Amino acid sequence: MYWTARGQGVSSRLVPALDGWADLDQREAAAGIDAGQPILIDPQSRIDPVLARFFRRSRFCWLAEGTRAAYAKDYRLFFSFLAGRGKCWHEADPDDLLDWEAWRRRDPLAGRWISGSKWQRELAALRLLYEWAEKTGHIGASPVLVHAVRLRDGTTVQVADQAPRDVRSADVKWLTPRTYRLWRDVGLLGYDAAQQPDGSWRGRNDARNAAFADLLFSSGLRLREGGCLLTAEVPEVTGGQGYYEGTVAGAVAKRRERMFYASAAALARVAAYVATTRAEAVRRARRHGAYDRLAGKLIVTRTGNGTRRTLAWRDEQGRAGEAPLGAIGAAERMRLFTRSEAELEPLWLWLTEGGTPMAYASWEKVFAAADARVAAVFAAASRLDGKARTAVTCRHAHAAAFVRAAHASRVASRAGSPVRAHGRGTQAFPARLRRSVGHGP
Repeated sequence: MYWTARGQGVSSRLVPALDGWADLDQREAAAGIDAGQPILIDPQSRIDPVLARFFRRSRFCWLAEGTRAAYAKDYRLFFSFLAGRGKCWHEADPDDLLDWEAWRRRDPLAGRWISGSKWQRELAALRLLYEWAEKTGHIGASPVLVHAVRLRDGTTVQVADQAPRDVRSADVKWLTPRTYRLWRDVGLLGYDAAQQPDGSWRGRNDARNAAFADLLFSSGLRLREGGCLLTAEVPEVTGGQGYYEGTVAGAVAKRRERMFYASAAALARVAAYVATTRAEAVRRARRHGAYDRLAGKLIVTRTGNGTRRTLAWRDEQGRAGEAPLGAIGAAERMRLFTRSEAELEPLWLWLTEGGTPMAYASWEKVFAAADARVAAVFAAASRLDGKARTAVTCRHAHAAAFVRAAHASRVASRAGSPVRAHGRGTQAFPARLRRSVGHGP
């Protein structure tokens, strides 16, 4: 499996035959192939044109980027299973799907079995493909059998016969603000069990990592949403408020563009990171010419203001482009640069130590490393439960803290007394949120 991209350049150093493909971006655009489209190659090194059309001209295109990536991996694995049986994807039948489920969920030789939630996702991916292929006449019938189920309101929906029955309706993992701070200080900032600076700590990018975790914990942003922020999208702290409003771009949000609220303390830590660690990383990259060597840069020439902020840019070939800020996806965001004092600087907020944009998926490794350190520090004291803390944990903890604050607000409102939640009054919350819990005009 490969993924299409833009502005990556075509090297002919290894294969001289690629000399004639320097205009690959233009060829793909003319064929209606967008960036970020999967390309599956079969064991005979062939590309199926029907699958290529499905990836390019079906509901698959409108899925969130993370969902497309997950579905594409599911297709590759299932098609490999079929290839072991001497079948192509369009030759699958219901028995193949039954055997596939048995191998994925019950076969002792398969190793680690998948959960009901994972099987539900794989089944959804296969339904999407095979129902599209059936409707467009590429196959006679879908191997995913379905039956009608009547809902309480009298409507009916089609449910897969192999739908799992062991799916959790909720899997909430959260921690208290005090426990979060302990985890952050030990795992990301290198403190010891007594919450004092550990002289043996040799971590790097402490300010960046703590700022990112605080932002997620404060705002409830998803890892992808927080990890794809541009410097221009960080709410500006003007003073006098407890929380500030920002916007998650629709191109990186799970479903659609939405607002988020981050605390002044979290934004202050982000600002400190930008002014220190990030600024030094940018200077280091400039000294070593890292930005000059990056291929596919988009140099921003104009930033439009208004109800829908837009960016205009030119690529390295001088071609102009323009798009609303909220419509720019993760891959293009990592290529956006501005010129500051005749020097290049990424618009991407979170940078590596070398000054280049840090892929949002890399944050998983940062959280995993922090978990490993926390487990080692508290192995004897057993002060934490040893469970992994992830970006999802921060998001759930944010929700739990807000629910507690909302509950305290309601109780105080009935009692006619001012409320205090985590040391802040109700004025710490934006008016839009206070109205949802019975406060504010």
